[in-house]
Amino acid sequence: MRNFITYEWFTIFTIVGLFAIVAAKFLFTLRFNDFLYVIGNSKYLKIYSKDQKFIDQFDSFLFVNLALSSSIFIYFVYSTFITSTPFELTSFLKLLFAVSTIIIIKTLLERLIGSLFEIDGLIDDYLFQKTTFKNYSGFILLVANLFLIYTNILAEVVIISAFSVVCIINLIGFLTSFKNYQKLINPNFFYFLLYLCALEIAPYILLYKVIREYNA
Repeated sequence: MRNFITYEWFTIFTIVGLFAIVAAKFLFTLRFNDFLYVIGNSKYLKIYSKDQKFIDQFDSFLFVNLALSSSIFIYFVYSTFITSTPFELTSFLKLLFAVSTIIIIKTLLERLIGSLFEIDGLIDDYLFQKTTFKNYSGFILLVANLFLIYTNILAEVVIISAFSVVCIINLIGFLTSFKNYQKLINPNFFYFLLYLCALEIAPYILLYKVIREYNA
């Protein structure tokens, strides 16, 4: 039996995520429909990367779902594989804040690097692709959370399946970016590795430490 408080609050957060997705579809119907087919189809990336804004409303709506769904999913991962944890709203909001903050700061740092090295256009295109696939992953996590909250399917099966799908989606995104910028990366491969370590790996290590302190 699911803990009642957990069920209640996670229902609220899940509905907020769904409303964010519905708002994105209602306000940006054509873009949303193209977004759904981004896996295996570069049409969305080619069309909408040209109209990027510093704060994109469409991506902002999808970010709300990504942050909420990721935080709920992380809670279940922690409770399933590390230690069973009773739900506490304050602790969960801290986790949500940490997830949101890391994603935002990471993006701002990458934009800053683009400005410092005068490669704003390249970084903007790369970030657009990466953000697109992350937001798509948010859909997968939302569906996984519905199974974790409302069904009796073994949590380990749902978590591993969802994590595998998310990894595949983001791997596709990474390979797409690598292919598009391979000519630029090859002569600067050492700096590319430094970038991966500093801005792709380190933030997730930091997030892991935050999760380890979840019960503190």
